[in-house]
Amino acid sequence: MVTSPLDARLSSTSLAAGVVSSFKKNLGILTVGDLLSHYPRRYAKRGELTALADLEIDSSVTIVAEVLSVAKRSMKAKHGTIFEAKITDGKGILALTFFNQAWRENDLKPGVRGIFAGKVGEYKGLRQLAHPDYELFDEEFALDNPLATDWVNKPIPIYPATSTIASWQIGKAIELVLSDLPPLEDPVPADVRSDYKLISYGRAVELIHRPTVDADWKSARKALRFQEAFVLQSALLQQRAELRSKATPPRLPGKLAKEFDAEMPFTMTMDQKLVGEEIAMDMAGTAPMNRLVQGEVGSGKTLVALRAMLAVADSGGQSALLAPTEVLAGQHLRSIVATLGPDLAAKLRPTLLTGQMPAAERRKALLAAVAGSSSIVVGTHALLSDNVGFFDLGLVVVDEQHRFGVEQREALRQKGTTPPHVLVLTATPIPRTVAMTVFGDLDISTIVELPAGRIPIESFVVPLAEKPAWVNRVWERVSEELEKGRQAFVVCPAIDAKTPDPDAELDSVEGPPAANVNDVLESLKSNPLLAGKRIAALTGRMSSEVKETTMRAFAAGEIDVLVATTVIEVGVDVPNASAMVVLDADRFGVSQLHQLRGRVGRGTVPGLCLFVTRAEEGTISRERVDAVASTLDGFELAQKDLELRQEGDVLGSIQSGGRSSLRLLRVAKDGELISDARMLAAGVLEADPTLAAHPALREALARRLDETEAAFLAKN
Repeated sequence: MVTSPLDARLSSTSLAAGVVSSFKKNLGILTVGDLLSHYPRRYAKRGELTALADLEIDSSVTIVAEVLSVAKRSMKAKHGTIFEAKITDGKGILALTFFNQAWRENDLKPGVRGIFAGKVGEYKGLRQLAHPDYELFDEEFALDNPLATDWVNKPIPIYPATSTIASWQIGKAIELVLSDLPPLEDPVPADVRSDYKLISYGRAVELIHRPTVDADWKSARKALRFQEAFVLQSALLQQRAELRSKATPPRLPGKLAKEFDAEMPFTMTMDQKLVGEEIAMDMAGTAPMNRLVQGEVGSGKTLVALRAMLAVADSGGQSALLAPTEVLAGQHLRSIVATLGPDLAAKLRPTLLTGQMPAAERRKALLAAVAGSSSIVVGTHALLSDNVGFFDLGLVVVDEQHRFGVEQREALRQKGTTPPHVLVLTATPIPRTVAMTVFGDLDISTIVELPAGRIPIESFVVPLAEKPAWVNRVWERVSEELEKGRQAFVVCPAIDAKTPDPDAELDSVEGPPAANVNDVLESLKSNPLLAGKRIAALTGRMSSEVKETTMRAFAAGEIDVLVATTVIEVGVDVPNASAMVVLDADRFGVSQLHQLRGRVGRGTVPGLCLFVTRAEEGTISRERVDAVASTLDGFELAQKDLELRQEGDVLGSIQSGGRSSLRLLRVAKDGELISDARMLAAGVLEADPTLAAHPALREALARRLDETEAAFLAKN
C-alpha cells in the first residue's frame, strides 16, 4: 500500500533533529500532515502595525511593530548591561529587554520594523517582552526594489506559537517541508470540488502557507474548511454504518413493559410518546440502536429510558445506566425504584455500583451484574472497570453525555456479548450544527414539551456593578421564600478562597475573588435575615458519604439553605426548593446557568432564580447572564451560547480532544457547509461503501482515526 506524504514522520524530512524534537515536545507535531495542518491563525503585512494596547499580561504574542528608541545601561546590583529597545504601533509603546546582549544594538535601530515574539510582562507600569525572539524586515529591499509595493503588502502567516517556538520558526520549517513535498491526493472528489468551485488540496496547502495576496489564503481556507467538514462527516457516517452492520438480538416490550405502562402514575407527553416509539422501533430491529435524546431538565428523558430498560428486561437482558456523579447515580437508583413500584422493583432488582461503596456491597453488586440477577445496574465510572461484567448487556444508557467522552461510551458498550443498544441522554440542548459535528454517528430525538403542571421559573439579574445595594434584597427574597416553608440553593463558583470548583466553567477574570462556599456559608449563618435557619454546605470535595447524607437531609426538608458548588448541577431533585441564588453568575457558562436553574421550580410552587453578577454592561460575561435570564428556552440559549463562546469551549466539553479536533471549521458559522458536506459524504459512501474508487478519502479517514486513537491513548 502506498502511504501518503502526509504520513511521513518529521524526522524523515530535511528538518534538523533539534527542530523535530522541539515540534514534538511543544506542539505535539509528529508528521508532515500534522505540520502542514498547523494553519496560520492570521496574516500580517510588513506595512501594518499591531495594536499594542490590546496585549494581555502573561500572554504569548507575535506582533508587527517599529523600533522607536534604544538604550543601554549598566546593571546596578551586579556586573553586566541591560539593552532596552522601545517599539511602537504608532500609539502604544512596548519595551524589549535583553540582559548582557549589547550586540542587539547592531540589529535593533530606530525606524526598523519586524515581527517580535515573547511573553508580555510588566515593569514599572510599562509592558515589556524580556529576551523576545524577532525577525526584522529587509527595509533596504523594500525601498530600493521596484517590487517594493508587492513585498510590503504580501501577507505574512502568523502561526499559533509557544514561548519556545516562534511563529517564523514554524513558517521556516513549513517552507522547507513544502519545497520537498510530492503532489497530494485530494480526499474531496473532483466533481464535488468543481460544483463548489474549490481549488485542489495540494494548491490549498501551498496557498494557505505561501500566499502572495489575501485572495490566496482566502480561497485556500475555503477549500480546506470544506475538506475538513467532508472528511469529518464521512468518518461519522462510516462509524454509524459500521455499528449498524453488526447484528444484535431484537428487544421487544412484553409482560413487564405492559405491566409498567398499565400502572404508570403519570400521563406521558406527546413528545415522550413519539421518542418512545422511535426507541422501540430501533430496538425491535437487529441493528444496534445508537440514539441521543435531548430535552430540557424535567422533560421526562429518564422515564423514556426506563421504558426501554423494561423492553430489554422482557427479553432476559440487562441495562446499565452510567451517571457522572455518585449523588446522581444514587438518585437515579431511588427514582427508578420508586417509579417501578414495589412489585416490578422486586422482579428487576435495580442495583447501584460506585467506586466509593464498601467492599462487601460492591462484591454483591458485581455478582448481581455478572450473574444477571439484576436487570438494571446504575453506576458511575466504576461501571467501566475491567472487573465489571454482565450476563447479557442489552442496553447502555449514558446520562449527561457532556460529562463523558466517546471512549467511555464505547468502553461500556464493549461489555456486551452482542452489541448492546445505546441511548445517550442530555439536558444540555445542542444546536443542530454541533449535534451533526459531534454526535453525527447518533440518531437524534428531542423532547421539548414539559409535563403538565410545571410552573415557569422567574429569572432576574442582580447587577451589582450598577446597583450594589441590591445584594441586601437578594437575602430578603430568600428569607421570604423560607418563611413560606420552602427551601433555597445558593451556588458559588469556588469551594474556598484558594480552590475553584473544578466543574465550574470559570472565566479567568480580573477583579475580586470569586464567591466561595466556605465564606458564604459563614456569612449567611450570621445574616440576621436568616437567623434560626438550617444552613449547610455541599461541594464535590466532600466524601461521597457526606454528600449523600447532606443531599438526603436537604431533600427531606431538614436543611433550609444549601450552599453548594455545581455538584448540584445535574439530577438533584428537591420539589420543595423554590429559590436559587447564583453568586458571581458571570463565572459560569450559558448552558451551566441554565442547568443550575433547572434545580428549582420542580414541584408545584413557582421557581425563582437570582443571578448575582459584578460584570459590567456590555461585557461578554454580562451578556451571557442576561441571555439566560431572558428566556427559559434551552435551545435558544444553546444557539446563543454557541455565538458567545470560543469554538474550543463549545466542543471541548462534549468531544474527545487531541489533534483530531477542529482546525478551520467553525460550527457557529459553518452550519450550511457542514450540512452540505454530510449530504455529499452520504452519497459517496452509499455508492461506494468501501471507498474503493476514493483511495484519498479512505486514507484521510484512516489518518483521522489514528489521530483520535492517539488522543485516547494519551489520556490513559
